Amino acid sequence: MDDLDHRLVAALRTDGRASLSKLAQMLGVSRGTVQNRLDRLIDSGVILGFTVRLKSLPETDRIRAIMMVEVSGKNTKRVAQALRGLPEVHALYSTNGAFDLIAEIECANLGEFDRLLSDVRTIEGIERSETSLLLAPA
Repeated sequence: MDDLDHRLVAALRTDGRASLSKLAQMLGVSRGTVQNRLDRLIDSGVILGFTVRLKSLPETDRIRAIMMVEVSGKNTKRVAQALRGLPEVHALYSTNGAFDLIAEIECANLGEFDRLLSDVRTIEGIERSETSLLLAPA
């Protein structure tokens, strides 16, 4: 990736719905250049997809948490794939330190949260996990 690719990705992070014409104007290049760059970034797997970010709702009854996961051996890819398959896992990050992965979790209620924790405990390759509920914005 060169500087233009980095700027294109940054622009898409800011406004993923920006038109090709708007992106071209923002980057100072032609619409065709943006289309070609975007196609290449998608085809090469740099851009894996597009998503929707929702406004955080601090006054919600939903259960939100951060789960830190320690993986045994060389199971990180398999564990990450299993965690990504759980609809309650909204984001997953690799990290360093005592834990290998950090998952952002959101559940409708405590029953769903308890079920999720039970499901996670059955994933082969997870050595241990620690989950903290998110209470209120600081």
